[in-house]
Amino acid sequence: MIKTISITKLPIVIKGILTSEDAKLAVEHGAAGIIVSNHGGRQLDSVPSGISALPEVVEAVDGKCEVLMDGGVRRGTDVLKALALGARAVLIGRPYVWGLAIGGEEGVTAVLETLRRELSNAMALSGRPTIESIDRTLVKLT
Repeated sequence: MIKTISITKLPIVIKGILTSEDAKLAVEHGAAGIIVSNHGGRQLDSVPSGISALPEVVEAVDGKCEVLMDGGVRRGTDVLKALALGARAVLIGRPYVWGLAIGGEEGVTAVLETLRRELSNAMALSGRPTIESIDRTLVKLT
């Protein structure tokens, strides 16, 4: 049996949630946040992507903790989609590492600035002037 988080007063964020059942368990046991992630698909072949699992997890959590998404973020439009599907924040891994490898600190800055600029452009083109105005109507789920 999983015990409720009690050995620290720090907020606990659990990464690797891909199902509503796991999301509900995380909330039930005191998680302050959830990171929807398949760890880059390295743990088990054919698991769903984070973006495809995100709506189910957001719905299951029902605002009881923060939901972040990680994985597959390569463009500002990826950030826009994740925010539209309910992520509070979007994490990046590989893009900043690629920037670091190519250009050190300046490379990381360039990656982050590119993502920011692409997100800003996507927001403008979709008629969403603020992060708060981004909603699920921007994404059609199939």
